[in-house]
Amino acid sequence: MIESIATYRQTFLDHLVQIEFPESPRELYSPIEYILDIGGKRIRPVLVLLSADLYGAEPGEALPAAPAVEIFHNFTLIHDDIMDAAPLRRGRETVHEKWDTNTAILSGDAMLIEAYRQLEYYSPEIFKPMMQFFSKTALEVCEGQRDDMDFETLDQVGIDQYLTMIKYKTAVLVGCALKMGALIGGASSEDQQALYTFGIGLGLAFQLQDDYLDVFGDPETFGKQVGGDIIENKKTFLYLKALELASEQEARELRDLYSIKTRDPQAKVQRVTQIFRSSGSADGARELIRQYTDQAFEQLESLSLPDNRKAVLREFGNWLLNRDF
Repeated sequence: MIESIATYRQTFLDHLVQIEFPESPRELYSPIEYILDIGGKRIRPVLVLLSADLYGAEPGEALPAAPAVEIFHNFTLIHDDIMDAAPLRRGRETVHEKWDTNTAILSGDAMLIEAYRQLEYYSPEIFKPMMQFFSKTALEVCEGQRDDMDFETLDQVGIDQYLTMIKYKTAVLVGCALKMGALIGGASSEDQQALYTFGIGLGLAFQLQDDYLDVFGDPETFGKQVGGDIIENKKTFLYLKALELASEQEARELRDLYSIKTRDPQAKVQRVTQIFRSSGSADGARELIRQYTDQAFEQLESLSLPDNRKAVLREFGNWLLNRDF
């Protein structure tokens, strides 16, 4: 399965380098080329190509939709990095650090427009439902980002609230990618919806895994600043579950640590990480990742695909669950 992922990924990358942006103004387009060129998992465009292929789409039919999803995703990352004051993205300077905040905002805006332009290739019978769904997803992503920002200042955030936030901020775009590919491949509306629901479960597991790796990942492979969520006092599942499970003393200490921006962030990261482990929060996160993955796999049973094609999606989910980047 890893070879198949690599093949879809390379097909997408070969197409991506053929997308030409105008020469001028360079300060608008250079940041776009930069963010698209510095790597990333490319999971969303791979899922567009994969789902279209599973339903027999002609080679190349899904290629306009794949960069549309990836360009949109990277637009959200540019703006997200500004809001988080993040210094690194994929092991490289973030766009606002390499240029400046205003440049990053404007280049991000241009990427949003370019994402929609990629979909102009499709015939009206595909273009209309795709645009409707893509726009719905785009708004949901913004809603999720707004909730994420609000959580930073709220004293009380529930685990259910957090899971709803990551559903909109992350999971809906994974589901959208799968549904767009299935639409291109001519899948029934029932299969499109089942794949979308599969993508939601997979996306939730993916974001929880990302939160986990932000604390426990290897900085050499993770590509972002390990401990960044702790430094920024982000109320992730790990934090919320730790408050639920920790002793009264450790819960109080954890709240205190999340109420400050310390001059010694590494000491803070180290102590919070210890609490996440000792409270059982880290184990709880791994268990919830497994549950969402299992729920996603249940959706595959209803697909009108042969078992060997369903197995491709299952193997992709297992690969995603066991990643360390």
